[in-house]
Amino acid sequence: MQGYIIKINPVKDEDLIVTIITPSSLITLYRFYGARHSNINLGYKIDFEAEQGLKSHIPRLRDVLHLGFPWLRDQQKLMLWHQFISLFHPHLNDTHEIEEFYFNLLESAATSWHKQNSKRIAVESYVRLLEYEGRLHKTSECFLCGVNIESDISLIRAYLPTHKECSHTLGFSQEALIELFNNYSTLFLTDSEIDRLYNILQEGL
Repeated sequence: MQGYIIKINPVKDEDLIVTIITPSSLITLYRFYGARHSNINLGYKIDFEAEQGLKSHIPRLRDVLHLGFPWLRDQQKLMLWHQFISLFHPHLNDTHEIEEFYFNLLESAATSWHKQNSKRIAVESYVRLLEYEGRLHKTSECFLCGVNIESDISLIRAYLPTHKECSHTLGFSQEALIELFNNYSTLFLTDSEIDRLYNILQEGL
């Protein structure tokens, strides 16, 4: 099967506990250290086998094949990918069986990661996730005071809309947010605005 590594925990003697997101589940596996093993890292897409051991309740990670992307040698893009994909473990940690949406979201992002500003891909992917989970607020009503927002809209965690005065943060034009929320497009946002949206995203999915 195939999946993305979203968390790695080192244990004794350089062994690892690895959490992988597949199209249908979140799997935790034990990876024994050994010279013949291929290297694995956070964010890697791998083809693998899960083998149930006789003595451990955690299945073993076996027959790993790394499925690479052209941007993996770009340190900046790799760092951003690590930041982005690491958010999925705390978000999905309490589930085992999951919808294929999450795997497909990572697949789409990873395939496009080298084609444009990676932060833009992360922001657009996050909006898709919020909408899928029913958490995307497209109204212009302030989440903090409940009054309609007439001018620029500020966003807080989970991209909830607020007045600039209520959250004490900089705002975004309503036109830019309509384009982002309705078409998953950052077309009308500057790179500095994308940096701000990315920083909000880093607070957690």
